[in-house]
Amino acid sequence: MAADQTAIDTLTEQTAAAELERLARELAHHDELYHGNDAPEISDAEYDALKRRNQDIEEKFPQLIRADSPSIKVGAAPLPTFAQITHTRPMLSLDNTFSDEDVRDFVNSVYRFLGQLPDNSIAFTAEPKIDGLSMSIRYENGILVNAATRGDGSTGENVTANIRTIKEIPQRLPKGVPAVVEVRGEVYMAKSDFLALNAEMEAQGKQLYVNPRNTAAGSLRQLDAKVTESRKLKFFAYAWGEMSEPNELPKTQYEMVQTFKDWGFPVNPLMKRLTSLEDILAHYNEIGLTRPDLDYDIDGVVYKVDRLDLQARLGFRSRSPRWATAHKFPAEQAFTTVENIDIQVGRTGALTPVARLTPITVGGVVVTNATLHNADYIEGIGNSGERIREESHDIRIGDTVIVQRAGDVIPQVLDVVMEKRPADAKKYEFPTKCPVCGSHAVREKNEKTGKLDSVTRCTGGFVCRAQATEHLKHFVSRNAYDIEGFGTKQVDFFFEAEDPSLQIRTAPDIFTLKKRQEESPLMKLENIDGFGKVSVKKLFDAIDERRSIALNRFIYALGIRHVGETTAKLLARHYGTYEVLEKAMKDAADLSGDAWNDLNNIEGIGEIVARAIVEFFKEPRNLDVVDRLLKEVKPQAAEQVAASDSPVAGKTVVFTGSLERFTRDEAKARAEGLGAKVAGSVSKKTDYVVAGPGAGSKLDKARELGVEVMTEDEWLAFIGG
Repeated sequence: MAADQTAIDTLTEQTAAAELERLARELAHHDELYHGNDAPEISDAEYDALKRRNQDIEEKFPQLIRADSPSIKVGAAPLPTFAQITHTRPMLSLDNTFSDEDVRDFVNSVYRFLGQLPDNSIAFTAEPKIDGLSMSIRYENGILVNAATRGDGSTGENVTANIRTIKEIPQRLPKGVPAVVEVRGEVYMAKSDFLALNAEMEAQGKQLYVNPRNTAAGSLRQLDAKVTESRKLKFFAYAWGEMSEPNELPKTQYEMVQTFKDWGFPVNPLMKRLTSLEDILAHYNEIGLTRPDLDYDIDGVVYKVDRLDLQARLGFRSRSPRWATAHKFPAEQAFTTVENIDIQVGRTGALTPVARLTPITVGGVVVTNATLHNADYIEGIGNSGERIREESHDIRIGDTVIVQRAGDVIPQVLDVVMEKRPADAKKYEFPTKCPVCGSHAVREKNEKTGKLDSVTRCTGGFVCRAQATEHLKHFVSRNAYDIEGFGTKQVDFFFEAEDPSLQIRTAPDIFTLKKRQEESPLMKLENIDGFGKVSVKKLFDAIDERRSIALNRFIYALGIRHVGETTAKLLARHYGTYEVLEKAMKDAADLSGDAWNDLNNIEGIGEIVARAIVEFFKEPRNLDVVDRLLKEVKPQAAEQVAASDSPVAGKTVVFTGSLERFTRDEAKARAEGLGAKVAGSVSKKTDYVVAGPGAGSKLDKARELGVEVMTEDEWLAFIGG
């Protein structure tokens, strides 16, 4: 569900109540996924943003705080597959801070509440925030009697049998401890153990785990404790619940944690006791730099008032203590090391540098590679020639770098930590020849701007194995031809085959494979390891099923630069058949005239995309492949969505100005649903222009060409409301 971005200052009491209801429902959904199922579908940063929005609205409208408000709720209900344990003292979560200024506000709030001046007289502990599963372990008379997850903060799941399998957790405490002891901390999986587990899963052909945190949580929730034991879980102690003899225990947070260590619990060695804000923030930065070298995942640093009597005075809010906060690391970022830089060659010939990284978890996913985009990016230069990093911050092998998952999908290197650059690091020399085929690799000059393209491309075309195989992999991909049983491994196998009856070097070869095999006297596919009569028949049947395919999928499968699924659908709908599309592109070869203007007039297709499409159809090698392909397959004509009684069926409409009765997307969807074509600019092929306030050049062009112009109300009346 997309988050509402309406400014809080503009909310009325009615809209604020509706927004709080939506946030409560959405956050409850994500709590269940994260705490209950160990399967989050949004990042921590996105979750935190929802929580902060809820909190900000409640601060402005305190009268609207709901009984099920996320600000007074912790975690999720316990799983029904485990018995429940009620916590003697609630397991609350911490408030989050995200900037140095937030931390300053937290420290100042402690001083204000206690009525003291900020003179560094109050000590704070600072320790890494472990990305694991919160746990409370109860001992009675020194013997471990039960263990429970945090659950909803009041009631958790009884995982005692599984906790007993974790070797780092003592089964008995030393003599002299209080009669009742509840030690709390975090169960986690070491990164090294996680990588070893995934290597084992891969060797067995099984599905890999996503990240250490979810794997640890899932391992702890196994009904068979032997499975938990095999996962080598670990534990850090950092807090406590019920203590039967508190007066005989240490009087500070730091000393209490050291007592846990004396009792046999592992505690984090990076924990420090600090007084000044400057030292607190310096320790935060130091831990951030150490993060790649740690064998466990952390997502921030936790600060706590050290003196327990001051903690008692500060007390709690509804769901969190006033004396503690978690200073989160920047969203979806982490520090790691560049072990090597490789070059990947794509289907369009682009040479993309890829950083091979020391494994690190970023945004809940273990990252081992990150894109470096192009030669300029390695040097710290953006697409427009601007500096995106300091001049000395080029990326070199051996550098410690900050990694971010761009759009939660493609990891990229943001910057270099110069303090950790090794003395022997050398500037990376970008190749001038394709590492796959040896052809020249060049940066083309943009004829329009006179500037060099940011991407270096192999000039080998289909001579280049990488381009040819990547093109085939794209052709058979899920959103293109999607041939069952014909994936990446099959592409590599058939491409490398020496026998002509098995070779597949271009897309048409896929559809002649069966015939060539029938005519082959020797090399039969069914006799090759990994195939067989049944699987070969299934493969040939799957290929034959794709001899007729939707036009948009056919266009997408061609692998035209800049043409994704959406653009392919636009082209299919606009031109109707492949024959019409090809003729129009040939007519637009000189980038002028009606055909060129018509292509650019399609809503959603700009000049860069249009130029790439025309260039594809100007290349004889491309046309040769397509001609041979069309002898084997038949792209279907695009379905026309139009009701016969629609007044705009088959008409071209342009929307311009500030629409007030509907959004641009709504207007477009409604028009297309009635069979109209929505264009981005006005031409002599335009039938109607719908103009809202502020309409400018498009309105002038419509009047100049004599195109019928309507207001929004007139348009709605015309199409039937």
